[in-house]
Amino acid sequence: MPRSGGPRLVPPLLLLLLLLLPEALSTAPGPASAKTKRPKEPGENKIKPANKRGKPTAAPGKDRDSVAAVPKTSSIMMQVMEKGRFQKPAATLSLTAGQTLELRCKGNKVGWSYPEYLNTFKDSRLSVKQHDRYGQLILVNATAADTGEYSCWLQVCTGYVCRKDEAKAGATYIFFTEKGELFVPSPSYFGVVYLNPDREAIVPCRVTVPSAKVTLHQEFPAKQIQSNGSIVYDMKRGFVYLHPQPDHQGVVYCRAEAHGAPQISIKYQLLYVEVPSGPPSTTIVASSNRVSGGDDITVLCTVLGEPDVEVEFRWIYPGLQDERPVTIQDTWRLVSRGLGRTTRLSQSVLTLQDFETIDAGYYMCTAQNPRGQTTVATIVQSA
Repeated sequence: MPRSGGPRLVPPLLLLLLLLLPEALSTAPGPASAKTKRPKEPGENKIKPANKRGKPTAAPGKDRDSVAAVPKTSSIMMQVMEKGRFQKPAATLSLTAGQTLELRCKGNKVGWSYPEYLNTFKDSRLSVKQHDRYGQLILVNATAADTGEYSCWLQVCTGYVCRKDEAKAGATYIFFTEKGELFVPSPSYFGVVYLNPDREAIVPCRVTVPSAKVTLHQEFPAKQIQSNGSIVYDMKRGFVYLHPQPDHQGVVYCRAEAHGAPQISIKYQLLYVEVPSGPPSTTIVASSNRVSGGDDITVLCTVLGEPDVEVEFRWIYPGLQDERPVTIQDTWRLVSRGLGRTTRLSQSVLTLQDFETIDAGYYMCTAQNPRGQTTVATIVQSA
């Protein structure tokens, strides 16, 4: 039997548990005390690896597809500044007349486009060269008339066939500001604008100062033409008639004002076009379809077309291979068709003197414009 009344011995395992009990109680969860820190928000104090950059994740679905579908484009144009510095030109630049403009475009075969005025007059102030690694355009002593868009593109060639690389191109529109010239000068003192019912018409009163305020005016009866949904102003093009109508006809001019100095443009005659776009509408008629030997004969080929569309004529006649002497004369003039409508009358006249038997047969006239060609014929016989 166990001994009673004396001290009991505590087993070693129980003694170890009693020693660890206070520490376990201190770390057990329980009510927060006043000094307890606020609960951490989800995601706080997460350890992030240092010096490690993750790739951005594209948004799933349609947005990711649309971004991937957009082709990457990079401007290859640089503007040469003073002291040999280079910078990419902005979409629009404003430079002072008299300066030298130098543009470079990267590539071993570069195409260029610049204001038509410089190309029409073969201006010696303009120089375009191709170097090993870039194309170069230099314009010296720039004037207000040089205002316009300057662009370049890389040409990709296979043999003798070249195409424009749309992804490698560059462009800038440059305003050359010149004292006393608010409008880009015109080579003539009077302009004609044709109003076609199926396309835009432009009154080309462009400015050299981007901040200029420009208005459009009718000469008679004198009034300002309001810009609205059908007439808008574009400082790079002029006043644009989006949907030309017969009542838009008349003489108009533009007025510009900048820094308190107003200026008037040249006048423009607006003519409404009656003939629709298309291949030439052609007729042919001979002075006589039965001719006696020794007589003279004329064959007339006529086209009624758009006032601003040129027509070219070609003839085939019986004596062509035998080199029979004929005279061919081409003329054209504008003709009023009533109600203010205007058409272009183009004619070609073939004249043959001293008719012979060899001259009998078909006389064929082919009229051609940029939209197609038409061939008509008439027969001439010996009497």
